[in-house]
Amino acid sequence: MDAGKPDFRLATEGDLPVVADIVHAAYRHYIARIGRMPVPMQDDYAALIAAGRVWVAELAGAVRGILVLIPRGDAMLLDNIAVAPDAQGRGLGRRMLDFAEAAALQAGYGAIRLYTNEAMTENIRLYTRAGYAETHRAEEMGLRRVYMRKGLALR
Repeated sequence: MDAGKPDFRLATEGDLPVVADIVHAAYRHYIARIGRMPVPMQDDYAALIAAGRVWVAELAGAVRGILVLIPRGDAMLLDNIAVAPDAQGRGLGRRMLDFAEAAALQAGYGAIRLYTNEAMTENIRLYTRAGYAETHRAEEMGLRRVYMRKGLALR
């Protein structure tokens, strides 16, 4: 099933409740798996929105996904991607990855990086299918993380 073409825009202060709701809904099922609240559920989205780091994906005028993009060193960091549960499995996540990659290119980056908890195996498979390669694994803040990178071709 196709999610349709989303509209992307920077999040505003007024989006904070829906951003928090989507993140909570997208990550809450991981709490039991990793034994604690995932880091994205603890982030300060008001500060991230104020800094212009949060993008929202709208379908039919409703926010159904969020992206946090942070310029870092030699690659854009895709710090978070979350899709509302009722919009999952319909291609929105893939379109959001495409948007993140285009935003990285537009900002002058030749690569995009991300990391995920190693217990989030379905995310690792999704990112691998999307062309991301694992660069390393590390334990940070008591979490076992998988780091991934994707080179981007300048268009």
